[in-house]
Amino acid sequence: MKILIIDLMHESIVPLLEEKGHEVHYRPEIDREGILQILSDYQGLVIRSKTPIDRDLLEKGAQLKFVARAGAGLDNIDLDYLEQNSIALYSAPEGNRDAVAEHALGMLLALFNHYIQSDQQVRKGVWDREGNRGVELCGKTVGIFGYGNMGAAFAQRLKGFGVKILAYDKYKKGFGDENVQECSFETIQAQADILSIHVPLTEETRAFFSPEVIQGFKKPFYLINTARGEVISVKTLIQELRSGKIKGAALDVLEKEKLKSLTPMERASFEELTTFKQVLFSPHVAGWTNESYRKINEVLVAKIAGQWKG
Repeated sequence: MKILIIDLMHESIVPLLEEKGHEVHYRPEIDREGILQILSDYQGLVIRSKTPIDRDLLEKGAQLKFVARAGAGLDNIDLDYLEQNSIALYSAPEGNRDAVAEHALGMLLALFNHYIQSDQQVRKGVWDREGNRGVELCGKTVGIFGYGNMGAAFAQRLKGFGVKILAYDKYKKGFGDENVQECSFETIQAQADILSIHVPLTEETRAFFSPEVIQGFKKPFYLINTARGEVISVKTLIQELRSGKIKGAALDVLEKEKLKSLTPMERASFEELTTFKQVLFSPHVAGWTNESYRKINEVLVAKIAGQWKG
């Protein structure tokens, strides 16, 4: 097939596809207008998140047989159009699930043990042991919201920490084992000391964690979000950090991540969120390791070739 790649990818993507006999055009510099002009020539489209893969764009791809997403999130793609027109969709959550799991665990440990604060203090000559007394993960109950590739990988990383792991997934059943207890969301609300979010952004999950849902938790808890920022608004985060129901938060994603385009009101809210010392940020890089950059390509190419073994 003739394949167009429109985003920056690990350099292995071109030879991997060419080895399967495909003609590959690597155009990471191309803009949306350029894509619209040439898409009709291609049978395959490989993307990250440069531009919405919406109906207007897809209608230009009369020959398209597949869209391949280098990553996990599909909220930027018109899935209905693909299904209606028998265009295959490939994604690669298997390629970055380990990176996400390690990042989530790292952020949690950093939050519990004040790594960022203590590092900055020592660099300035401040030796404050009591102010940096940590919290142990051992003995805590961790609730995992969404038990797909990312949630399961995170649970696997937690095995050696002496925690109780609860997991809820609306669309997946029968996954409980000796390490993970499959349960209802209400059970997580009743027992969790830590909540880690691992769901895609859909109409169901957008703003799912409202103040009412957060207040439904029986005890204060720590929040980890490496999924999508839109599942909980900045306003709700601030409100529940103030109330104490959220004891601390590790945030790799935000409701709006293009910080330079925030409105004055949005910027004020974001700046208020940054004043909470018990909040740790990273710039949507949980799945963004050197290893995952390459592994995503390998997963995608195997799926395109029908050779993915899982």
